[in-house]
Amino acid sequence: MPVSARSRALPALVGLPVLLFALITWQVVADGPLVGVDERLSRALVHPDRISELLSDLGNVQVAVPVLVVALVYAAWHGRASGVDRWWVPPLAGVVAMALVPALVAPLKEWTDRPGTPAVPPAVGYYPSGHTATAVVAYGTAALLLFPLLRSRAVRRTLVVLCAVLVLGTSYGLVRRGYHWPLDVMASWCLGVVLLAGVRLAARRTPGGSRTPDGGRTPDGGRTSPGVSRSTRRSSSGTPSSSSGPS
Repeated sequence: MPVSARSRALPALVGLPVLLFALITWQVVADGPLVGVDERLSRALVHPDRISELLSDLGNVQVAVPVLVVALVYAAWHGRASGVDRWWVPPLAGVVAMALVPALVAPLKEWTDRPGTPAVPPAVGYYPSGHTATAVVAYGTAALLLFPLLRSRAVRRTLVVLCAVLVLGTSYGLVRRGYHWPLDVMASWCLGVVLLAGVRLAARRTPGGSRTPDGGRTPDGGRTSPGVSRSTRRSSSGTPSSSSGPS
């Protein structure tokens, strides 16, 4: 994809979720017609069982964050060992994205003050879904950081599919168990995509951050040779080396 096309794609990727999130939030706060549709859909889907309980647990901090930590550590180690400039930027972006989840979700819960479904004890503060946002950002960031480090296309596809399964499984479990309304989950999808776009942007702007180990394309669309080291390329160019259920 040309660089100009890439530069246009990212704002579009961010803009659409932002608009959708704003629309959903407005409907929730104003008790608009989408809320009625949301409640009817929830009544049709809610059926608490053991499977939905287990699936919703995939969004627990105790489950999702350790997966992210493993990916962060490996990406940092690989980048440093490979001599990538600013190797620490993509992992740091992942940490910031994960930290922004509670920083954004908690005040939104307090502001919207949305009650839960009939399947949970009477309470407010269910919008948006913190568990869904945690799953999207944790598993999504892990996939973004590991994807360019994998040589096999089959393994890369498996990674993407696994990430999607974990996020969709969490979302389904939360709605099926009755822990959240469907709109709570959809809003967190939008929020998560925006945070992941920030991680992706940081990785793209890191020299070598989007290059695959087998000499794939660099962020500027060029191609590197797998048999030439970074120090050799620099020298040749004259550049110096350097607890009551989910929230």
